[in-house]
Amino acid sequence: MARGFKRKGEGFVARMDANERGVVAGLMEQTRVLLAPAERQSTGDAFEDLVAGLGVSLAAQDQVKMPDGPEERDPALDRLLPTAHRGDDQVAAEFRRLTEHDLRDRKATNLATAIAALRRATGDRLVLSRDEAQATMIALTDTRLLLGERLGLRTDEDAAGLEERLAGLDDDDPTVYAVSFYEFLTWLQESLAGALMGRGLFG
Repeated sequence: MARGFKRKGEGFVARMDANERGVVAGLMEQTRVLLAPAERQSTGDAFEDLVAGLGVSLAAQDQVKMPDGPEERDPALDRLLPTAHRGDDQVAAEFRRLTEHDLRDRKATNLATAIAALRRATGDRLVLSRDEAQATMIALTDTRLLLGERLGLRTDEDAAGLEERLAGLDDDDPTVYAVSFYEFLTWLQESLAGALMGRGLFG
């Protein structure tokens, strides 16, 4: 049975068996695949590559008019990468174009760090350095947001409605498993937050 994170010297330790770690790593990997930005191709020009790294292209073929409306995309991305300007779609789209690649990259890096730590662990102990713990906190947040979106959890009313729906489902229904995973991730994140803040509330 899993036990929450506790501070041990300079590290953070939780008890999780291989199956529990595998589930968490698998969910994080799915989140990383969704978030990871497409790789940029080198232009061969160092300056153009630098500018492209900022989300801007100077190439003539890329100088196109911004679309009038938001492009269709996975709604989960709007939870993971919320708009910076809710009152103006064009401003929001331009800001996203300039910043989203780097934000996706940072989130994907945090997820990769957490996944590596989970897969490196042996026995029933998961040991994280402070940097790994902080990356794992962010990775758990993003994974919970994605799973919550898939479950339709956006408001308190959604949560209440899901509880009612669960009552009528068989124990082996995929939704039941998904809710169990969501609750486990929530508990794990809360325990890690407590350990990072110096509280031993989730032993």
